[in-house]
Amino acid sequence: MFTDFSKPQRQSAAGIIINGAYIVQKFVRAMFIPLALFIVKSNNAALLYAALGLAGILVVSLIYAYFYYLKFTFYLDPKKQEFVIDKGVFGRKHLNIPVEKIQQVNINQGFLQKLIGVYSLQIDTAGTESKEVNIKAINGEIAYALKEHLLTGNNVTELPTEANLAHDVDEKVQETPIVKIGASTLLKVGLTSNYGQSIALLIGFGYAVFHNIKELLKAFDNDRGQLEEFFKSGITLISIGILFTGIIIILLATNVIRTFIKYFDFQLSKHQKSLLISSGLFAKKNTLLHPSRVQITTYSQNYFQKKIGLFNMTLKQAHAGHQPSENEMKSNNMEVPGCNADEKEEILKMVLKQLPEQGRTFSPNFRFLNLPLFFTVVVPLMVYAFIYNLTPEIRPFYGLAVMYVVLVTLMIYISYTKHRIVVSEDFIIKQSGIWDISQEIIEPHKIQSISTSQYPWHRKLDIGHVTLHTAAGDIRFLYGNYTEIKTLVNWWLYKVESTEKDWM
Repeated sequence: MFTDFSKPQRQSAAGIIINGAYIVQKFVRAMFIPLALFIVKSNNAALLYAALGLAGILVVSLIYAYFYYLKFTFYLDPKKQEFVIDKGVFGRKHLNIPVEKIQQVNINQGFLQKLIGVYSLQIDTAGTESKEVNIKAINGEIAYALKEHLLTGNNVTELPTEANLAHDVDEKVQETPIVKIGASTLLKVGLTSNYGQSIALLIGFGYAVFHNIKELLKAFDNDRGQLEEFFKSGITLISIGILFTGIIIILLATNVIRTFIKYFDFQLSKHQKSLLISSGLFAKKNTLLHPSRVQITTYSQNYFQKKIGLFNMTLKQAHAGHQPSENEMKSNNMEVPGCNADEKEEILKMVLKQLPEQGRTFSPNFRFLNLPLFFTVVVPLMVYAFIYNLTPEIRPFYGLAVMYVVLVTLMIYISYTKHRIVVSEDFIIKQSGIWDISQEIIEPHKIQSISTSQYPWHRKLDIGHVTLHTAAGDIRFLYGNYTEIKTLVNWWLYKVESTEKDWM
């Protein structure tokens, strides 16, 4: 199948259904609670009108999706070396994306797209919001051919031919994954990682359930504080123990399920000059990225993962030319879960061209401990002591306060012992963490700017801080020897100015 990308073309006609379903989905999500309450409290006539209204919304969505399909075109401009998108129904938008700025192309397939047999193609650049560059319905062969053409080089004058496409297909079949993660490894990853994210997810889910139950009770005029009374009457040592055990089981199960959904059939392979990453259970995601555009390479381990020889890796790319949101930062970071030591080294060599050599290690001053101990141990302890004298009801729980002090003090001390920076000729490695100990690796020529700071009361002690600003985020080293920090800064600035390497 040959496609001339120099001529404007539309998405697959299936995009009408995809875009219509997307609009309806957004409406249902925004109006879910009001719609649920309306359905519960309405009579049959009102429900009929509501059903007709929803049908009308569906028809309007499909009509809008049809016109959006007609107005959406994309093509490659060989003269200007740009990928051009025209879109918009009521307000037209013309996007010109320089090919050299494209750092990542994602080919995804959600559940509905999998049923219809199409893919979505998303383009991330260093200067455009990625959400604006999203082709939601495209034929698979066209998607992969376009992806290859956008990322195999900066020159788009040679548009794909049938012979080139056949060669690409043959090469794709012959690829051997560098990293291929099976079900047993995913199970280990799910049981040993992402505890913080799962705890936050469980707290959010629990709050949402509690809030929705309260809203339903209010809707039926039957809210007399039953939930609050249930929790108050049910708190005992045995119930707390059972609750804690249940939370641990739910936490581990949540971790495993999330890991399988996101990373099922994970494969990483080298494809020409790029890395090809694919994974996903229900929604298949394929990503092609240039190793040279990775700004920070990170790998981490916790205690359990160290015992079984697993690493979690993250390849951090440049953000867009605006202050990125948390979701945008995560979307630019490519995660490789559960690789072994050999696979980790192979990925490092592909991204960095060589394994980072050993260098000089710099450690923080012990005053690193002062502020964290004061604000997270001393201040809460003073507040608890004050309340302890005024409220007799909390006195039996002093043991929890002791446990808190011991645990937090230990965590701060571990953070201090793991806070290190290793500097060599070609690399900077920042180590940090409490449970998950991470190593962040950058090359000096990818530093965008450097800032140093020093508290007034640290001047005589010659203690200061340094922050390395990159296009993928900041790396900070705190409470180091300030004279050594200034020497390192001069060395890094020299490396940035004298190198001929590009940062992307």
